[in-house]
Formats: sequence, structure tokens, C-alpha cells
Amino acid sequence: MEELQKNENNSKIEELKQIVSSFVDFLEHENSALRDFDTASVSAAYEQKTKLVSAYRSISAYFIKNHQILEQLDNDDKVLLRDLSLSLDAHLKENEMLLKTRMEASKTVMDTIISVAKMNNNRNATSYGSQGTYSPLDNNKNALAINRTL
Repeated sequence: MEELQKNENNSKIEELKQIVSSFVDFLEHENSALRDFDTASVSAAYEQKTKLVSAYRSISAYFIKNHQILEQLDNDDKVLLRDLSLSLDAHLKENEMLLKTRMEASKTVMDTIISVAKMNNNRNATSYGSQGTYSPLDNNKNALAINRTL
């Protein structure tokens, strides 16, 4: 019975190493794509990222409940897991910064486009005033629609 538990623990530790390593590799590629403005690659990998995050959360929850397994590891495994965790943390921070920068840049571009469209609309649009007379000056309430996809 004890041998079965030990095999299961070793299996979970190997699974943790594999998931964290895969997540680090994925983030390296995504961060590189973000630096190169390769949004097609980033959006194509979204499903894979979702799966990796889900697997990471699941294995993390297992070790939160069973933290004594990690305490019983030998020093080499502890050092390896610590190094993997530090690498994952660094890549996650870089990923967050790059994604935030790209989203803010996209928002700024869209806001600029909307602002230019509003100015152009106000300058060129005409309307009828409240007395039913044609008035190119009373056009501040004209409708403007922007279809935005990020």
C-alpha cells in the first residue's frame, strides 16, 4: 500500500515538472511572438494556453492539498522545482507586461480612430435644425458607429 502511494506521488511530481516545463516553453514562444507583433500566432495559441493554465491550476491544487509530498522530496528535486517555478514566474511577469502593453496600444489606436471619425463626422455631416431648416452647424448629435474587434 505504501509503495502504491509512493508511485502515485512520484507520478504527480513528474506531472508537475512536465506541466511547468511545458508552460515555460509556451510562454517563451508567446512572449517572442508578442515582442515581434505576431498577433496571429498569439491568438492561434489561445486554446493551448487555456489548456496549460487549466492543467497547472489542477496540479497546483493537488499539491496545495498534499504539500507534505513536496516536503519529502530530495534536495535535487526541490532545487529543480524551485528553478522551474522561478522561471515560470519570470515568464508570466513578462507575458503580463507584454500583453498589457499590446492591449493599451490597441486601445490607444482605436480611441484615435474614433476621435478622428467623430471630428470628420462633425465637420462633414449636416442636419436639420429644430425649426426644420437645414443647418450644417447643428450636427453634434449625429450617430456614429464603430465596429471594434481586437
